[in-house]
Amino acid sequence: MSQVSREPIPRRKLYQEVMDRLLTMIRHDGLGVGDQLPSERELMERYGVGRPAVREALQNMSQLGLISIAHGERARVAQPSFSNLFESIALTTSGILRHSPQSLGDLKEARLLFEVQMVRLASERATPEDVVRLRQRLEDHHASLSDLEQFFHHDMLFHREIAAITGNSIFPGLSEAMMGWLGEFYTQLVRLPGTEQLTLSEHAAILDAIAAGDPDAAERAVRDHILRANTLYDQHQTSG
Repeated sequence: MSQVSREPIPRRKLYQEVMDRLLTMIRHDGLGVGDQLPSERELMERYGVGRPAVREALQNMSQLGLISIAHGERARVAQPSFSNLFESIALTTSGILRHSPQSLGDLKEARLLFEVQMVRLASERATPEDVVRLRQRLEDHHASLSDLEQFFHHDMLFHREIAAITGNSIFPGLSEAMMGWLGEFYTQLVRLPGTEQLTLSEHAAILDAIAAGDPDAAERAVRDHILRANTLYDQHQTSG
C-alpha cells in the first residue's frame, strides 16, 4: 500500500479573514460607492481582532481599489475599475519581467498585437474632438523633451489617449498598465541618442493616420513604431 503524501492546507493570515468579512459586509449591507465602512474600533469589536489585522485588511483592500482611505476619515467603498485591477498586479508583473527575459519578450509581443488592433479601432471611431485631444497629447509630449521622466509619462499618455478613443473601457487601463510594466525597458531605450525625436515623429505618423481615418496606415505606423523600439533595445542590450 503506497504512502499517501501530505498536502497540508496553509493557515490563512488574520487580515485575510477580516478582508473576507468586510467584502461580505459590503455585499450584504448593500453599501455603494462612497458609503463609509465602520470605524477601525467598531471593526475590531465586531470581529474580535486587533487593530493591526484591521489596518492590514483595509490597506490591502485600498491597494486593490476596493475602498478609498483618507486621513482622519473612515474608509469608503470605491468605484471598481480595470485600472485599479491592473495596478494591483503591477508589483508581481515587474518581478516576473526582471527575472525572466522570456516573459519580457512575451509581453512585448502581446503589446504589439494589442496596440495594432487598438489603433485600428481608434482610426475607425475617432471624432474631430478626439483628434484635437490626441494632437494636444503630442504637443505636450514635444514640450517634455528636456525631462526624461516626463517624456516617458507623456509617451504613455499619448498611447492611453488612443485607447480612450476606441470607446472600450478596458483599453485605457490596459494600455497604461503595459507601458508601466515595460517602464524599465522604455526608460533605457529613450536614453539612447536620437530616440526622442524618432519617437515623436512616429507618434506624429500615428496621429496623421488616425486623423485621416485610415486603419491600414495607422496599423503600419504603430507596427513600425513598436518594432523599431524593440529592435533598437535588443541591439543596445547585445552591445552593452
